Order: sequence, then C-alpha cells, then structure tokens
Amino acid sequence: MTEVSQWNEPIVEEFRANEGRVGGPFEGLPMLLLHDIGARSGTERIHPLAYQAVGDAFAVFGSKGGAPVDPHWVLNLVAHPEVEVEIGTERLKVRARVLEADEREPIWAKQKIDRPGFADYEKKTEGIRDIPVVL
Repeated sequence: MTEVSQWNEPIVEEFRANEGRVGGPFEGLPMLLLHDIGARSGTERIHPLAYQAVGDAFAVFGSKGGAPVDPHWVLNLVAHPEVEVEIGTERLKVRARVLEADEREPIWAKQKIDRPGFADYEKKTEGIRDIPVVL
C-alpha cells in the first residue's frame, strides 16, 4: 500500500496533474516524487522533494526544513536503496546512496547557491547534523 502524508497529498496531486510542475511556494523548483520503502514497516511512501540534476542522476537533500534529525526517508533509502522516482511524467527505477563528504560538498554548495533556503536550513542544523545529500 502506498502512503502519502496529509501534508504531501495535495502536492503529489498537483505534481501529477501538471506533468511534474507545482505552484505556490514550490513554483519553479525542480521537484521529483520519491517512492521509498519504510525501513521497518515495508510500506511504500511518496515524498515530493526538491532535486538537483547531477549528470544523468538526481540529488535530493535531507534538510527536513532544518530540523535537528534526518527525515525518515533518508533512513529508508539506506535500508532499501532500490526505489523509484517520478520526474515530470516519467517513473524511473534508481539506486539511491548517501554521499560521503568529498562527493557531497560540490553538490550541496551548488544547491545552497541555486536555492538559498537550503543555506538557511543548514544554519538551523549547524553543530547538530550535516544535511544528507542522496544521489
């Protein structure tokens, strides 16, 4: 069974109705839908996430709005890295991996320049955690 949180449900519906585009505060933001599998529950969940194209791959960011803990979907990807993403009208099978510091840094630096809100999230987590970048 696929689970979409109440918060994410209208975003997912808008994404699918508009071929991957979402308006409001997400207007112009490259977004994908991540279909991850719960690490303990085994339940498929869908998360709309900002992404950055990195060659033919996609980087997503475990910012959780600057919360002191990683989002659950990061842990889910570590447990079950074979997942699917929706980009526009395509659904693709991908293998996710959390990037180590040397590979993470240039992607994370670009994201903060392109989308300054991510730099704000980083300030909130400073000294608590590094925001994961997942390719």
